[in-house]
Amino acid sequence: MAEKPTLILTHATVATMVEGYGLILDAAVICAGGRILWAGPMTDIPIDPDAPVIDCQGRLLTPGLIDCHSHVVFAGDRAGEFEMRLEGATYEQVARAGGGILSTVRATRAASEADLLAAALPRIDQMIATGTTTLEIKSGYGLTIADEMKMLRVARAIPAHRPVQVRVTHLAAHAVPPEYSGRPDAYIDEIAIPSLRAAHAEGLIDAVDAFCEGIAFSPGQVGRLFDAARDLGLPVKLHAEQLSDLKGAALAARHAGLSADHLEFLGADGIAAMAASGTVAVILPGAFYTLRETQLPPIAALRAAGVPMAVATDCNPGSSPMTSLPLAMNMACTLFRMIPAEALAGTTTHAARALGLTDRGTIAPGQRADLCLWDAAHPAELGYRIGATALHTRIFGGRLDT
Repeated sequence: MAEKPTLILTHATVATMVEGYGLILDAAVICAGGRILWAGPMTDIPIDPDAPVIDCQGRLLTPGLIDCHSHVVFAGDRAGEFEMRLEGATYEQVARAGGGILSTVRATRAASEADLLAAALPRIDQMIATGTTTLEIKSGYGLTIADEMKMLRVARAIPAHRPVQVRVTHLAAHAVPPEYSGRPDAYIDEIAIPSLRAAHAEGLIDAVDAFCEGIAFSPGQVGRLFDAARDLGLPVKLHAEQLSDLKGAALAARHAGLSADHLEFLGADGIAAMAASGTVAVILPGAFYTLRETQLPPIAALRAAGVPMAVATDCNPGSSPMTSLPLAMNMACTLFRMIPAEALAGTTTHAARALGLTDRGTIAPGQRADLCLWDAAHPAELGYRIGATALHTRIFGGRLDT
């Protein structure tokens, strides 16, 4: 081999995720320079005796998991609202009473960057411990220019503190703060778009998101924000059709959106638009479970239309206080009838696509050497067990976690 291997994993059951599971039994993967150099059957391996070798002893090796939708940087918690919902209050009623997102906004505004980092790192440690190697982090709990920038700086700093790749998403259009009550257009013009431009100027963001919903922002308001994102050369994604069908998915598709997320109330027109544009459907079972929703996302229709489906934790303090992608995979299978192969593709191949990344999500030459070695014999176990499949070893950038 022209490039000297730095790590060789042998005798693994490898789910390459190139086509379906892409299973290779009794396989090896060779890493070099933080990338995958070679993957294939043990019988074909070009062994370098000087490279470190890990005998996987038949364990399952998958691409590193990718959490393509999270709100992991925030202050405070909302356990009280959890009780309120169990006593009968709806998500919308909690929000209109000043709770919900705005409760976290108050706590986040009062927190320093150091406070936010200290609060986020234990949650990120939990994500890493369950196989996450790439993580998307959204803002959206500041809702002032200064506080949104504060959140984005913390998100951008995470890789300096933990072995995880981070994509940062601007989500100032998450909710209308009290000082702009009844004036969402003014909020878009005076806070959301200016904070977007400021964050882009500092190199803090990789994409732009918004919450298109009756309790948040209209398609017209989101469209103005997306026009500003286009002018800056930034890709967009959208919280769409979670509580009603405002045609947000079609809006995202018209803007060549990377993804439309939630989608419980997605209609046939939105599915067709996403299929035509290649926009990924990000399925978020944690929020469905926590909010005790009954409207299922149209998984069968998305499948039939060929829309790629990602799965993410939606880690946030209100509607999805969850950090485990394997648990999200199980929920997607059990609650939404996704099959295990779809759930694993949803946290690898399709999750990478939902972030606009082409260098991860499969085990193939040239891909990042982000890998998970599981105490499992078959990839279906990751969706089958209720978040309980043990991560034996995580490889990040070709190096073993220590």
